[in-house]
Amino acid sequence: MGKILCLVHDSAEDLELWYPILRLQEEGYVIDLAGETKNHKYIGKYGVPYTSNLTYDEVNPDDYCGLLVPGGWAPDKIRRFDSVLEIVRHFDRANKTIGQICHAGWVLISADILKGRNVTSTPGIKDDMKNAGANWFDEEVVIDRNLVSARRPPDLPAYMKAFIKVLNDK
Repeated sequence: MGKILCLVHDSAEDLELWYPILRLQEEGYVIDLAGETKNHKYIGKYGVPYTSNLTYDEVNPDDYCGLLVPGGWAPDKIRRFDSVLEIVRHFDRANKTIGQICHAGWVLISADILKGRNVTSTPGIKDDMKNAGANWFDEEVVIDRNLVSARRPPDLPAYMKAFIKVLNDK
């Protein structure tokens, strides 16, 4: 089918990382996990481990058809890397599918791609999203062209149905 890039660091929300990965694998997609360090075992918010298979700097965005950014506290670490911000901008410029849930909006804010976009997120960062120029909605999933956003774990089924549909329509 294609390859999906998932950005990781410590303290990702476990369900927001693993549910999308498993759903996409069921659809036949190959998932790469990019982290600050290659072959590093990161630990999720609730203790579930995951291992990166490449660094942010090694990513070639042209190799992927979609991007996932999990929530939890990891986005606050992920967004600190210039290479991550350029990856996000590249995906957006190329109109490739970007999925963000919960606190993942912080990464898109730092990449400066939300002006005028329709999004959702955890209500805890609603003001951050709006201050970045986004139109924020309290809905389980919001689609704006290539961007698919969701609020929190209970929204995962709707989020992944929407993400897969946008991905497959491209």
